[in-house]
Amino acid sequence: MTAQACYTPNFDRYSPLNLQQSIQNLNNQLDKARRKLAAAKGRGDDVMAKQLQNDIRKLESELAANKEIKTREADKAAQDVKSMAFNRALTKQEQADMGKLKKSVKGLVVVHPLTAVGKKMGVKVVTGFAPKEF
Repeated sequence: MTAQACYTPNFDRYSPLNLQQSIQNLNNQLDKARRKLAAAKGRGDDVMAKQLQNDIRKLESELAANKEIKTREADKAAQDVKSMAFNRALTKQEQADMGKLKKSVKGLVVVHPLTAVGKKMGVKVVTGFAPKEF
């Protein structure tokens, strides 16, 4: 029996889920490298410490680039939502039955104040944005 190579699909590198996962992985690698750096300095291993410092610089620059992409995507999403013709705060009853509301209002986008888009837009309550009044 021969071993088959595993196929992993090539997803878009900057899709929101992959971007968030990438940021998380980079943070984990950065924490690990910093712990190893502290241990190497404690042992007096200058060669390893220098290598780890270079790795940390590379990880930090990649992390900053990924965070910039995430910020740009949130800005774009906020701009798209703000361009809709109508918006209003959603009542507690509407929030409770969101499925019914979304079916009745075509093109409805709901923005929560604790999401990245909500923070960018500065909304204070759960707000619905739609092309027409609802």
